[in-house]
Amino acid sequence: MTRLLSAWQSGDTRALERLTPLIYEELRNRARRYMKRERPGHTLQATAVVHEAFVKLVEMNVSWQDRAHFFAVAARQMRRILVDHAKSRFRDKRGGTTTGSLNDFDMDVLELGPATAGDIDVLEIDEALQRLSGNNPRLAEMVELHYFGGLTYQELSETLKVSEATVDREIRLAKAWILRQIRPQRNREPEAS
Repeated sequence: MTRLLSAWQSGDTRALERLTPLIYEELRNRARRYMKRERPGHTLQATAVVHEAFVKLVEMNVSWQDRAHFFAVAARQMRRILVDHAKSRFRDKRGGTTTGSLNDFDMDVLELGPATAGDIDVLEIDEALQRLSGNNPRLAEMVELHYFGGLTYQELSETLKVSEATVDREIRLAKAWILRQIRPQRNREPEAS
């Protein structure tokens, strides 16, 4: 795949033709894994996310370094698509529920307890990731690649040139930080009666 990316970057259109089925299928698998964590009845389907991301990736003028770099950029594109979709739904509903749960964050961390289905939406995650990026860009990138891009711990390890143990430790740290950012806001919000 790295050779095909390089050939495509050099202007070989046949490389893109050979690369497309590989990229598209991998993106679709990652998007399906992500969308399984979304609320039932989500109006944006995995295929639509992949198609939009793929079109944007093909149109980009990026010097692709390797497979990992490609999927890192793809993760960012999918995040933007999902966040834009959620913002659009939020505007349409004027404050209604906009996105689904983040089951990947369903874990006991520190004293926070587990997040339950429907607890955390993509807009909250995006806002927390933006804040985390200001404090620790590497942790924010890990979460983005893992959550939105579907990269496994092994792929993250290869991409970021760190051990899988480091990936595991830092993902846990980032999840705890994000949950602390989201939950205090909810505790301050007045209960609807």
